[in-house]
Amino acid sequence: MKEKKNGGALLGAAFIMATSAIGPGFLTQTAKFTGDFQGSFGFVILVSILLAVVVQMNVWRVLCVSGMRGQDVANKLLPGLGYFVAVLIVLGGLVFNIGNVGGGSLGFNTLLGIPTTVGCVLTGCIAIAVFLLKNATKAMDTLTKILGGVMIIIIFIVIVIVKPPLGTALKETFVPSTGIQALFPAILTLLGGTVGGYITFAGAHRLIDAGITKKENLSQINKSSVMGIGIATIVRIFLFLAVFGVVAKGVALDASNPAADAFRQGAGELGYRFFGLVLLCAAVTSVIGAAYTSVSFLKTLNKGIAENEKWVTIGFIAVSTLVMAVLGQPAKLLVLAGALNGLILPVTLGVCLVASQKKNIMGKDYKHPLWLLVLGIVVVILAAYLGITSLGSLGKLFA
Repeated sequence: MKEKKNGGALLGAAFIMATSAIGPGFLTQTAKFTGDFQGSFGFVILVSILLAVVVQMNVWRVLCVSGMRGQDVANKLLPGLGYFVAVLIVLGGLVFNIGNVGGGSLGFNTLLGIPTTVGCVLTGCIAIAVFLLKNATKAMDTLTKILGGVMIIIIFIVIVIVKPPLGTALKETFVPSTGIQALFPAILTLLGGTVGGYITFAGAHRLIDAGITKKENLSQINKSSVMGIGIATIVRIFLFLAVFGVVAKGVALDASNPAADAFRQGAGELGYRFFGLVLLCAAVTSVIGAAYTSVSFLKTLNKGIAENEKWVTIGFIAVSTLVMAVLGQPAKLLVLAGALNGLILPVTLGVCLVASQKKNIMGKDYKHPLWLLVLGIVVVILAAYLGITSLGSLGKLFA
């Protein structure tokens, strides 16, 4: 009965994590890298998703079993560390959110031809409206589920239209024709865009807010965690196939809005307009997720922020909107944001892995699975290595 009662929050947590990941950056990254690497991008997806599952299961278990948010776990581990982690997450979340607002402007422009500056303001206003509602968390859960579903349906329709070469995609997913080292920057960017920075914490903090914590709820926590990655994976694969069906025919994508151009080339003007709706849905849900999670990293560190959480969240969205309206170049910023979150990942995952071994954080009767700990350490090392080796290559993304 309790599990049934918690169903809405479990699904809501999965969707806020997934739709935080499935933002405009997710769409832009997928289209850009599919254009760059063709079928070999399937290998990038496979590796990044396997790494993402390890990250997500480790982080959600530690936070939800302990009942503490990421910054509180870090502070318990080492006084002051939580402030450092919070600053990293919030800065990464802000960069990501600026890009999300920019993605919303691209969505409005694609769907209705609205100028990008006006589209920025409209995107920010829609997200702010959600947090002005009396029951903001319920509205957030409902909206992310609906808009997430809309994205999946539209992308699947485009796959049917473009008829991608599935055999080539499957083969190159396991045996890529592009050299693996050349794929490192893409793997880092996708990993960061799926579970880097604030994203993996989004659902865990939502479960904590819903009171779904402690060891006795571990099965529900794991279920919600895997569900979130599953939703993000389905959309990533669908989008890859939709874009691959276009670029496999030798079509070069417009670098300023590669995902929209792929839909236009593959499904005509109607496909282009449909993608505008996908992009807008992705932007709004990601702005909501980034703002909610970033502020949740600050509210236990400052009493004033906790007492005015709604207004701080609205302010976070307003600042993101203003910066994007002035800065411009959303497509480039969206790819960079995923890469930055990938660089934050080794720090945040490392904190959770150390915390998983501390009885004063996890409780005396909790034992973290050895296989999950070992794989987590491998991901920290690999993510740090990818981050260091890819720093120079990231600049080439904007050449």
